[in-house]
Amino acid sequence: MLLVSLLWSTAGVVTRLLESARSFEVTFWRSFFTLLALAVYLALTSGRAVPALFRAGGRALLVSGVMWSLMFTCFMLALTLTSVANVLITMSLAPLFTALLARMLLGAQVALRTWVSIVLAGAGIAWMYVHKISAEPEALLGTLVALCVPLAGAINWVTLQRNNGDGSRAGRNVDLMPALLIGALLSCLISLPFALPMQASLHDIGLLAGLGVFQLALPCVLAVRVARGLSAPELALLSLLEVVFGIAWAWLGAGEQPLPQVLAGGSLVLATLAVNEGIGLLKKRAQGA
Repeated sequence: MLLVSLLWSTAGVVTRLLESARSFEVTFWRSFFTLLALAVYLALTSGRAVPALFRAGGRALLVSGVMWSLMFTCFMLALTLTSVANVLITMSLAPLFTALLARMLLGAQVALRTWVSIVLAGAGIAWMYVHKISAEPEALLGTLVALCVPLAGAINWVTLQRNNGDGSRAGRNVDLMPALLIGALLSCLISLPFALPMQASLHDIGLLAGLGVFQLALPCVLAVRVARGLSAPELALLSLLEVVFGIAWAWLGAGEQPLPQVLAGGSLVLATLAVNEGIGLLKKRAQGA
């Protein structure tokens, strides 16, 4: 999940290198290449069994696919409507939403250390960006769109765990990897009408192809797999590292040196996550002994 967050975080610094592609066109090309990469992956790993995977997925597959499409699309759209700070702070609500949803739908007992970590990590994110929060009326729509990302993420993490056979009341064990393909396809269909006329240069398409494969397809495949070994709240909590890593990429790749409060907030997030996961690992080892 650390690698997943690291790969997800590269979107911001790469999009700053684009020449002419903007808004929905960026979303379309990124989702298009994600769709191609996922189609190749499923063909190589499942072959003729792919249709059976879609049939076996049922409603959970459709729900997860729709949630992935919302996450793919709303993140990029929100960035065009409001500040990056507003989007990131809104996304930091994901662990709280996920913990509450897991508690209600799965009856999951969220550990006290995880609740504390959610609060501390959220405080760290807020401290990083509180001085940049935009309260302008025109930014409200962007914030509402950004709110779809943590909400969709929470539903998706809980859906993945509920159908992994570990903690689910139904005890189902369904491979939801095809949901990524559905999500990428829906994102393409949603963004295409608004992306016309296309303006991206070959340089831009090359960068967006890289994003589609390495920033979206690969980490999302890994995320679905690690959902079998981590609780939904832990998945959402670790995904907050995307914010911290994104700041580091902007610093190293675009020369955007973070302010002291950003460094302090990022350090709090990293320390909180390290302590939370460290305690969890020690407890698992103790139980195994």
